[in-house]
Amino acid sequence: MKRLSEKTLAELPSEIQRPAYDRQACQTGIVHLGIGAFHRAHQAVYSDDVLAAGEQSWAICGASLRGPGVRDQLAPQDGLYTQAVAGPEGESLRVIGAVKEVFFAAENPAALVARLADPQTRIVSLTVTEKGYCHDPASGALQHDHPDIRHDLQHPEQPRSALGFLLAGLRRRYERGQTPFTVLSCDNLPHNGATLRGLVLELAEAVDPALMRWIEAETSFPSTMIDRIVPATTEDDRQRVSERLGLRDEGVVICEPFRQWVIEDRFAAGRPLWEQAGAQMVSDVAPFEEMKLRLLNGSHSMLAYLGYLCGHETIADTMADDTLRRLTRRFMDREAGPTLKLPPGADLESYKQALIERFANPGLQHRTWQIAMDGSQKLPQRLLATIRDRLRVGAAIDLLALAVTGWMRYTAGHDEAGAVIDVRDPLAGKLVESYAAGQGDPSRIVDAFLQLREVFDPDLADNPDLRKALTGALGLILTRGTRAAAEATLARISI
Repeated sequence: MKRLSEKTLAELPSEIQRPAYDRQACQTGIVHLGIGAFHRAHQAVYSDDVLAAGEQSWAICGASLRGPGVRDQLAPQDGLYTQAVAGPEGESLRVIGAVKEVFFAAENPAALVARLADPQTRIVSLTVTEKGYCHDPASGALQHDHPDIRHDLQHPEQPRSALGFLLAGLRRRYERGQTPFTVLSCDNLPHNGATLRGLVLELAEAVDPALMRWIEAETSFPSTMIDRIVPATTEDDRQRVSERLGLRDEGVVICEPFRQWVIEDRFAAGRPLWEQAGAQMVSDVAPFEEMKLRLLNGSHSMLAYLGYLCGHETIADTMADDTLRRLTRRFMDREAGPTLKLPPGADLESYKQALIERFANPGLQHRTWQIAMDGSQKLPQRLLATIRDRLRVGAAIDLLALAVTGWMRYTAGHDEAGAVIDVRDPLAGKLVESYAAGQGDPSRIVDAFLQLREVFDPDLADNPDLRKALTGALGLILTRGTRAAAEATLARISI
């Protein structure tokens, strides 16, 4: 079967939507670091809409920092790929043309730095996941002992980390007297723009204090909130979509119909009119970000750990489990929802109901194992921040504690039937050791985890109410099993 490409676009069936603009006439105005499935199913689609509306300055150069996979998928296809929107009623296909160039950064870091320094580049965006920021999720501080950060401090012109590439590009522009690009984080970090700004400034100060002061004064780091469920693409997905296209597409991305992008409207060198594609440009992203992190992401993490331990492969499977479905709604209503400062015009009840329906979408095969990855990086903002706010006012944390101890139990590396769990996490070794150190005793296991300062800050770790709640929840899981623990917790809080 022929590959999807510029030369074969005309061979697509007439019902397949494709770029409605001259891709060759478009200029690259955005460099995106971390061009994985999420970016291609989210921000790149908004940019594709903008290009189709006639704004030809905002095509994308994508860069993978960890492997050549996406470059190998997209380069032979001239950057083209298919977005497959999977809804309860079926799947619709659209070929996206916004990505014109793809790098694997490690093969030629100098070329990527040159692209970042090019005056035509006005925005550098990122989806590198929480662990890509080389920071301590509990405190937000830069990890100076991170191998990539150590390398980038010693070899600033041959960077490895996203932070190192940002700094190298900004440094080149500073030395040439150019204006800086806007740095746009699209990752699930609290106050992601401010967090990224602090990390870049901390790295810059270690390299050149004068450069740090220029970045501080001249560079914009808007915050964003991004929302779309994007499961990992499988070979079955590629085969199914390719059959419909009549062309082989190695770059297929699967996503739900829903999408949302809230952006702080603060750019140093212009921006696309993303609002014409449905993005929300606001002065303060924080309320939107908090609502999504605590309700969607918090629920997702809880379902990933408890659902996996209950034997469910996908989030849709967990929603078909009456106990976990009820648990999710109670989590939102009782513990996460009351901590929110709602954005203007928000309908909290409709938002929560929409989340339940999105999670239950049978068209998405979003694996619990995929969401469970990198829990040490995710829990501080998805669950622990909510716990901190609840404890501050003396409110109950039964369901939050069950979610956190589900993570602890998951990191043991084996499920309740004894099958091996492939725990993917930057702290995987420490997590396994912490669980093993407890020798099956809930209080000792909890104590060992609370010593992980990369996850639990000292104030939270030393809180006796948290320790008591976690010990009780883990005790239920270990003595009764995960499903029975969930049922018992629901029964107790309903009295």
